[in-house]
Amino acid sequence: MISFDTLPAEDAEALLLQVCTAPRWAREVAAGRPYGTPEKLQAAAAAALSAADLDDALAGHPRIGDRAAAAEAGSEQAAVASADAAVLAALDEGNRAYEERFGRVYLVCASGRSAEDLLATLRSRLGNAPGEERLVALGELAAINRLRLGAVLA
Repeated sequence: MISFDTLPAEDAEALLLQVCTAPRWAREVAAGRPYGTPEKLQAAAAAALSAADLDDALAGHPRIGDRAAAAEAGSEQAAVASADAAVLAALDEGNRAYEERFGRVYLVCASGRSAEDLLATLRSRLGNAPGEERLVALGELAAINRLRLGAVLA
């Protein structure tokens, strides 16, 4: 933690942009240093995240179910990488429907979840109103950021 607190501002922001590609969020979290503990950093990172960051953050998230993207995402989509063809086809179809309805990529914290579970979640979220879905996606982004930040600090 000490090393993150003492990094030059541009290096701290660069590290945070590996976690979440929202520049405003990274600047705010980096500017709040020193945190002293990982818990305080995590709390500040969560508090700094706003709905305005969602679109910028989506640039750093692969489509759920895309095998190439799943390989790139590593352990975050591990269960999806080994899903059968029918589930992957259904995820692809669901992703297209989600993108048509909401105008952005389906964002979900996939870590530790099966492809079937992610598909069921996708299908249920298609029924959300746009404003409600934006809040759900922001919550998912916060969960992803928490996991990624923990990994970067480890």
